[in-house]
Amino acid sequence: MGHHEGDTNRPKEVQYIGGLFLGALSIIDIPSDQQLKTYTQQVFSNTPYDQRKEYLSDSEPGNPIPQRVGDLSPIKYVFYIIKENRTYDQVLGDVSKGNGDSTLTLFGEKITPNLHKIANEFVLLDNFYVNAEVSCDGHNWTTGAYATDYLEKTWPSNYSSRGDVYAGEGGHPMGNNKNGFIWDLCNAHDVSYRSYAEFCDRKNENINGKTIKGEVVPTIKSLEGHVCKTYEPWDMDVRDTTRYYQWAADFDSLLDIGQVPQFNTLRFGNDHTEGMRLNRPTPFAHVADNDLAVGLMVDHLSHSPIWKESVVFIIEDDAQNGCDHVDAHRSTAYLAGGYVKRHFFDSTPYTTTSMLKTIELILGLPPMTQYDAGARSMWRCFSQTADTSQFHHLAANIPLNQVNQKQNRWQAMSDKYDFDTEDNVPDMEFNQVLWHGIKGDTAVYPGLRRSAFLTYSMNDNDDD
Repeated sequence: MGHHEGDTNRPKEVQYIGGLFLGALSIIDIPSDQQLKTYTQQVFSNTPYDQRKEYLSDSEPGNPIPQRVGDLSPIKYVFYIIKENRTYDQVLGDVSKGNGDSTLTLFGEKITPNLHKIANEFVLLDNFYVNAEVSCDGHNWTTGAYATDYLEKTWPSNYSSRGDVYAGEGGHPMGNNKNGFIWDLCNAHDVSYRSYAEFCDRKNENINGKTIKGEVVPTIKSLEGHVCKTYEPWDMDVRDTTRYYQWAADFDSLLDIGQVPQFNTLRFGNDHTEGMRLNRPTPFAHVADNDLAVGLMVDHLSHSPIWKESVVFIIEDDAQNGCDHVDAHRSTAYLAGGYVKRHFFDSTPYTTTSMLKTIELILGLPPMTQYDAGARSMWRCFSQTADTSQFHHLAANIPLNQVNQKQNRWQAMSDKYDFDTEDNVPDMEFNQVLWHGIKGDTAVYPGLRRSAFLTYSMNDNDDD
């Protein structure tokens, strides 16, 4: 992705997420056996991983997040919402309580009132990092706690249009995690599960030049018979609020017969946006639609009889190149549920695998990889006493039918992108399109930042 000469709005240095990695080589003397043992013990002492493979959590006694795999949790139902490609500062940078930079905020409280309300009423997480770089490896990390060597080596060439297939999300067998994904884990341990569009696709047909929608099918074997076929997979023509109503109808029907699965994955991905594409929803409209869908979902669940025993985890599959003053991988994450703390602020450093480990402990599942085995669980966000007060969603402040009407360079660039598949756009360039399309041509693009994790306090600083 080269830069046009004379284009002052683009950074001169390479800031594509795949080009941000720097390497280093250290040459050290071969350690003695005793020194190796000392190093090993140091690694174990620095992580929650237990070398006896008991997979202990560092949670407090009596916390809803069990201390070891197999211990019971009062939480019976997990809802895992997976969104697309936002950093912390892009959405929550305007929250004064957190470590945000409001000058980098694109979709603040006016655009995302429900996400802000969830963060304020439940838990504000301002030190959460995604493990992935882009959606290709992001969905595998988000549901499998790692991405294969093949996938990590091929996504850069796929994303830069130099060949290779989109191997994530079941797109190629070589991209599938060796030991499967969290649904395989549920299947092996008799935990009921259902997917709403995650690792799903439509088998469309082209008949006489017209696209005829086929049925929704899973992309991996373990999801066969475990997907909602009335829930729309990736399609920017379908609103996330439409997907909410599809989920609600299915959820209510399962609730009526006492068959709500213990683990549910929902995909709400329209916060990806279509940039400034002419006569398509504006970035604000797409993100507002996504925000409202999440708010409606939490509202609906909170008014159900299983609210007390339910928890909602909300995550971005990756932060893909968005601006953030701390790190290009820092992202938004949200929690809601009967046992989730209220008005709590947590700056503990968490990652995608932290969320997965927390889900696994709730459901009595062992870890899938060394990454979730060694991750820190999110037990600090949970209370031993349930609060069953209901969540009430907020109406959108932005018309969801608002469309891009300006014809300019950013619109022209957006019109060339292919949004039929997630992330099938040059992400560094696309983030600049969003930045200038929203903030104007003269707004200086801040570029990206990578840095070491922040230091933090281990105190439970709920309102300090």
